[in-house]
Formats: sequence, C-alpha cells, structure tokens
Amino acid sequence: MLAVKRWTGLAFVGMTLALGLPTAAEAAGQSAAAKDAAPPTQTVAPAIDPAALAALDKMGAALRALKQFSLKSDTSIEFVLDTGQKVQLDGDVTYKVKQPNEFYAEVRSDRRHRQFFYDGKDLTVYSPRLKYYATADGVNASLREMVLNASQNYGIELPLVDLFMWGTEYAPKDAIKGALYVGAGTVGGERIDQYAFRQEGVDWQVWVSQATSLPRKLVITSLDDPAMPQYVARLNWDTKASIPASTFSFKPKDAAKITFVPVDVAVVEEESP
Repeated sequence: MLAVKRWTGLAFVGMTLALGLPTAAEAAGQSAAAKDAAPPTQTVAPAIDPAALAALDKMGAALRALKQFSLKSDTSIEFVLDTGQKVQLDGDVTYKVKQPNEFYAEVRSDRRHRQFFYDGKDLTVYSPRLKYYATADGVNASLREMVLNASQNYGIELPLVDLFMWGTEYAPKDAIKGALYVGAGTVGGERIDQYAFRQEGVDWQVWVSQATSLPRKLVITSLDDPAMPQYVARLNWDTKASIPASTFSFKPKDAAKITFVPVDVAVVEEESP
C-alpha cells in the first residue's frame, strides 16, 4: 500500500546513505544507455483480485484490534553496488506496544543499534553504542500520530511502520495497481495465505496467518532500481504476554543528551549561505 512504498523508499535511501553505498539513482544512471537502447515493450495492466484486497482489510482489522503485542522480526535488505553487484545485510527489529499510546522499538544490525521509547508523552531515541539520546517532549499523541509526527517533524523513520497504517486513510487501496492470491503455505510452521501486490515503483508480498490474520512475512521489491533490491521481514508475534509499564520509559544512565533538530530548521540551515 502507500505506506509500504513510502517506507521502503526511505529505508533503501536512508540505509544506502548511512553505509556509503551508491544510491538507486546512481546505479540507474550507469545503465541509462542500455535502457535507452532497449526496444519498447507493451505493458499489460495487472489484475486486481477483490479477495486479495479483502484479505488486506481483514489483516488491517486484526492489527488494529490488538490491545498490546510484542513482535520480533528478522530482516534482510539488499543494496546495489556501483558494479551492479547486490549485497545483503541482516538485522532484527523488536517491538513492544500497548494501545493507545505506549511504544518501544529496538533496531539492531552489525552497523547500527537504536532504541525508541514512547510513554504516551515523550519520544526518546537512544544509541546504546554511542551513549547518546535525544527526546522530543510533549508529543502527547496516539501511536499512529506519533509515527507520522516523528517522520514529518524530525525525520525519524521507524521500521515496519505499516503495522500502524494498514486499514487506515494513510494506506489507501486505490494506490494498488495489481493484487493477486499466490496460494497457501506455511511460515514458521503456521498455515498462511500468500498475496502479491503492485504499486507505482514497488512490488510487495505479504504472508498472512490463516489463524490470526496477522502478517507473518513481508517482502518489498524496489522497481526504481534496475537490479530490483528487496527488503524481507519475518514477523513473530506474541499477543498474550504482559508488558510492564517501565518498558516504555527511558532512564538515562551514563548517556549524554543531545537535541533533536526539526526537519524544517535543518533544511533552512542547510540552504543558508
């Protein structure tokens, strides 16, 4: 959906810049001549299966119905080098959430480690390796609003933000240009149904639990790069274990506080002589 395309674009670009790898635009530029020389091809509009869209609605309803959950996700993301070779980097994401407004997330890889704390009032981002943290005080918003505000105001892009967007106005179904049912299968020993979708610039697949209607696996393929790099997330849910309130509050210890710079201020400073 729209949230999927927005997030995956930010994920690929942001991680590329952080690692010093070539961007999709640079990689695409190297193959521009080959693309210009290629003969035109006839495009066929992909089909839209109403049952696949209905499955998204059901999945969105199941996500919104969760009062609390813990989620662990193993992730892999591909990057395209300037030689055209693809490399894959692994990581993991942990979420602990209580509706309507308590949230903890941890993003870990060999190159980056971040923790996010939101107690319904203040949002804190902490780097355990660097021992720095920054807090946005007085957010006082629902989880969905917090995610959007963090992105718009501070450029903070949380992983798997689609979990908070599916089934809402922020993920409109009219952005989907193709939808099909791939078939039944298993993920982690659980019976699932696999669906594939197409939007402008991105293909994505989701494996949905037959028992809970929760997503168990997500694959996003960027079409903006000729090499079509992918992002893969395998999702493991716990909707029963209790989560202590202390999980969502950051307690600084041997850490230095830094200041969030709002996006609009950063842009002005960057443009100033």
